Amino acid sequence: MIALPLLGAAVLLLGGRRTDRWGHLLGVAMSLGAFVVAVAAFVEILGLSPDQRRQGVALYQFIPGVADMGLLIDPLSISFALLITGVGSLIHIYSIGYMSHDVDRRRFFAYLNLFVAAMLLLVLADNYVALFIGWEGVGLASYLLIGFWQFKPSAAAAAKKAFIVNRVGDFGLLIAIFTVFTTFGTVAFGELSGETVRGALDSGAASQGTITAIGLLLLLGACGKSAQLPLQSWLLDAMEGPTPVSALIHAATMVTAGVYLVVRSGAFFEAAPTAQLVVTIVGVATLLAGAIIGCAKDDIKKGLAGSTMSQIGYMMLGAGLGPVGYAFAIAHLIGHGFFKANMFLGAGSVMHAMNDEVDMRKYGGLFSVMKVTAATFIVGYLAIIGFPLLSGYFTKDGIIETAMHQNPILGWLAVVGAGITGFYMSRMVFMTFFGKKRWADDAHPHESPSVMTVPLILLSIGSIVLGAFLVLDNRFMRFLAPAVGAPEHEPVFDPFTPAGLATLALVAVGVAFAWFRYGAAEVPAVAPRGSFLTTFARRDLYGDALNEALFMRPGQWLARIAVFFDNRGIDGLVNGLAAGIGGTSGRLRRIQTGYVRSYALSILFGAAVVVGALLYVGNM
Repeated sequence: MIALPLLGAAVLLLGGRRTDRWGHLLGVAMSLGAFVVAVAAFVEILGLSPDQRRQGVALYQFIPGVADMGLLIDPLSISFALLITGVGSLIHIYSIGYMSHDVDRRRFFAYLNLFVAAMLLLVLADNYVALFIGWEGVGLASYLLIGFWQFKPSAAAAAKKAFIVNRVGDFGLLIAIFTVFTTFGTVAFGELSGETVRGALDSGAASQGTITAIGLLLLLGACGKSAQLPLQSWLLDAMEGPTPVSALIHAATMVTAGVYLVVRSGAFFEAAPTAQLVVTIVGVATLLAGAIIGCAKDDIKKGLAGSTMSQIGYMMLGAGLGPVGYAFAIAHLIGHGFFKANMFLGAGSVMHAMNDEVDMRKYGGLFSVMKVTAATFIVGYLAIIGFPLLSGYFTKDGIIETAMHQNPILGWLAVVGAGITGFYMSRMVFMTFFGKKRWADDAHPHESPSVMTVPLILLSIGSIVLGAFLVLDNRFMRFLAPAVGAPEHEPVFDPFTPAGLATLALVAVGVAFAWFRYGAAEVPAVAPRGSFLTTFARRDLYGDALNEALFMRPGQWLARIAVFFDNRGIDGLVNGLAAGIGGTSGRLRRIQTGYVRSYALSILFGAAVVVGALLYVGNM
């Protein structure tokens, strides 16, 4: 699974221009090959009894006494591998059409292969050190792809921003790994079970504060990759990359890594209730923040980015709720992978037809000329708002119901987030596909080629059926149990609970309000100034301004002070000493004239001084 896309990246990068004509085909073939291997591994796991569904694959000795390089195939890792390779392959196929006119298409597919390989290493690694290598590989690939069009200053800046913000989270993950090894003497997942952590607590080998610190540091790493508060600022800027990159980051790779890390590290969070509570609070805060941001974005890709931020918040909420929450969080992650890839690629199809225009105020009425794109996009939209019987209806409501049983306050806040989701996603659909045509004079929208629409159709099918398949009868919960643990009591899906009915009601209100504002009413060509709240959302809740005030500007002043101290202090001392010696030497040199009469006069004067001194001393 890992070697095939890694080989594809190596061939395309080292082969250079000689692979331009067929490079995109090799990239697709390598991703599809990895998907075939993943399916084979999945079938093999299904043939084993539940207690045998954790299979280790030793590769080689890596860091003696610390960590060996090995892989872990279990229900959790294979679920991610299927998502990464399956959805990733569809994005590869779509990219053939989307990037057909780009002169660097071969390099683009090399980076896509590298992204898939790094993410597979991340989820298949059997220890934290190997996971961290994949973690950094994902960061590198995202940097290369976000800044793929590096001739655009905005793209180059967005790539650097994503890379730097993620370094903050990576620092937290590194400290967590160091602390785990120092405390337990191992970084292997198989040796860090819930029993091991609880045993260390009971025996005094580890303190409650240490376990809590590990959990919070792991969460910091997860917040960086998954764009959760307070490390979310890179996500919307990352839309500067080509649209297939956005789909890959948001659906199958980078932003899902944080959720995987929290669920894989469930033993630490279950032993540290404080850290577990912080995970749920961060998830709820982020799901609300992302939804509010999505309400005010006219850029279709940035609106979808706010949506991803919000939906990952739901997954984080579930990941902080124990084994029941783990199952719903990962089920929602898989369903989200399909409908979010569907919508991002649908947005790319619209951009492809509209001369790369991203402003939804310049769309309108596209359903009549892009029926396949519109229909598939609407399927994804219905899934994400939780329309009954589609994927999000089962997975997201499962997270909300679980939260209601454990922390009703967080549960009701998640319900509010679902209502806001109904509004901003409906706003996007109405502004793009319905209403009056607001196209530019040079726009001639048309349906995308089949190489782009077929992946949309396949993704929309997954958006319809996956939720019910995974959630009903607790099928996915039982499948994941060998990897994440089984709950004490399996939940029973009930669509008529107060929370479920309130969610549907708020979603309906959100849809109706969006229709009133953007469907039935005329959409102005220029966004109105709006209220303070609108400006607050348009400015991404002032996240960038806060980072600039707290970190960037103090950093600039610190750098200026350091430069001043270096120039005037350190260099000033050294240069001043040199200048003093040079000046003194220059003045002393003047008494060496070379004239005998001057030396004789000096001798006479000196002799007179000596004689005078002797006479003075003799008379005392």
